[in-house]
Amino acid sequence: MPKYLFVTGGVMSGLGKGVITSSVAKLLQLSGVQVTCLKIDPYLNFDAGTMNPYTHGEVFVTDDGGETDMDIGNYERFLNRDLEKSNNITTGQVYKKVIDDERKGKFLGKSVQIIPHVTDEIKRRIRELATKEKVDVIVVECGGTVGDIESLPFLEAFRQMRMEEGSARTLFLHVSLAPELSVVGEMKTKPTQHSVQEMRRIGIQPDIIVIRGGRALPREAKEKISLFASVPVESVISDPDVETIYQVPRLLEREGLLKPIHEQLGLHARAAMRGWNEVAERFVDQPATVRIAMVGKYANLADSYVSVNQALAHAGAVNGAKTKISWIESEEIEKDESKLELIEAYDGVVLPQGFGSRGVEGKIAAANKARTAQVPFLGLCYGFQLASVSFARHALGLKGANSTEVDPDTPHPVIHLLPEQKKVSDLGGTMRLGGHDIHIKRPSRAYDIYRTEKIRERHRHRFELNQKYLRRLKDKGMRYTAFSDNGRRAEILELEGHPFYMATQYHPEYVSRPEAPEPIYVAFVEACVERAKQTDRGAEKIGTLTR
Repeated sequence: MPKYLFVTGGVMSGLGKGVITSSVAKLLQLSGVQVTCLKIDPYLNFDAGTMNPYTHGEVFVTDDGGETDMDIGNYERFLNRDLEKSNNITTGQVYKKVIDDERKGKFLGKSVQIIPHVTDEIKRRIRELATKEKVDVIVVECGGTVGDIESLPFLEAFRQMRMEEGSARTLFLHVSLAPELSVVGEMKTKPTQHSVQEMRRIGIQPDIIVIRGGRALPREAKEKISLFASVPVESVISDPDVETIYQVPRLLEREGLLKPIHEQLGLHARAAMRGWNEVAERFVDQPATVRIAMVGKYANLADSYVSVNQALAHAGAVNGAKTKISWIESEEIEKDESKLELIEAYDGVVLPQGFGSRGVEGKIAAANKARTAQVPFLGLCYGFQLASVSFARHALGLKGANSTEVDPDTPHPVIHLLPEQKKVSDLGGTMRLGGHDIHIKRPSRAYDIYRTEKIRERHRHRFELNQKYLRRLKDKGMRYTAFSDNGRRAEILELEGHPFYMATQYHPEYVSRPEAPEPIYVAFVEACVERAKQTDRGAEKIGTLTR
């Protein structure tokens, strides 16, 4: 009989509920509890696939092809296990199922309403996931904040589950903020009081309150929240900022978070923290620093590339280096070519994923500059495609070479549409998605990195390398050393005679974990560390060009 731990948020979004949810689940896992996580997103989109990264953050892809919220990536990284598309529920999915059932006559002529029909579907999905994964505890995170109209059906479903399952099998953990005004120098509890009042208004009394803040919450503030929120003071948990998110489980464990969880849910084992704490310590006080330029289209929002950022951090940790990322808008390179001088001043360049024609010429120019300046380079998905285009233009001399996504009439379609995509009209859920087996050729740098001829990686793309150009690219030194789907899809490129110039059609960042960093990221950061040792990074030059 699974137990349910519901995580809600108040005051404002962006408090880090996803990290807290992941950390709670990790602590339970370290206690020997079988646990999984479920993210609820109250938007009407069926999934995150068609959403702009600026409005929603990164789209995380599961092995079974789900385009999900980026918090699913957090869950996977903390729990060190694969999740599925069913670990992410949206309002769109719930309403579609209810409407489909109504069209089939499954409600026997009843008036279909939010309560009970929508809330019943929400509860069914939560319970179904817990049963399917055979877990002891399922940690359910509700996106948004208490008081959002969109969240109300989900919170009502949680309230009903408390009535149906009982307090010994359900627990409410509320995440709030204690802001601190510099003029006053005091962490304010009033926003949390109001947030809890709103929870009570809809029928939910929190069992535990986790308070985010820039520093640890003083004892008197804990006592005040305890008094006004009707929560034992031991269940008011301080969660101040830390150097790395992987320190949060240790922080929460030391704050005593597990005690009220174990008492209410009837769990008994202690968390075996040593192994995880050793992993977290790798991310602190690294002896070296490498400067990496991320040349992208969504550089103004770091959450657009959160999995890439984390994969670089994982790779840096095992290489004893802090990865300092600078985001460079590719459109800025198009406007001012002198920005290309920045590339040489960095220890490495990452060309991340993306879609469409905006900023493409800047990306192509950056890929070429990294090639000619011998700067370690890693291209990801669209970065793989544009690195191929860049090489075709500048090394092969194919004027006008491009992707047909950008220029349908290009004289040299080095990148073209996947054949099975030609009849696709809908955008949502129609790309080549999820995990595919990839076969690596040997000898190759790719094989040296992975030390196996077969790997499994995740994809999200519509376009691919046009293999009609394979021979000409190879003749100039660009090797394609991994393929999938019986050789039909090129997956890895590597440039001969370069310190490190590689790109992948797949997304290696989706499978990188702090306990198991993805190998190609590790190799890339290792090359960046070597460059940092051998060259003057030109920090003054970077500062001059970015001012």
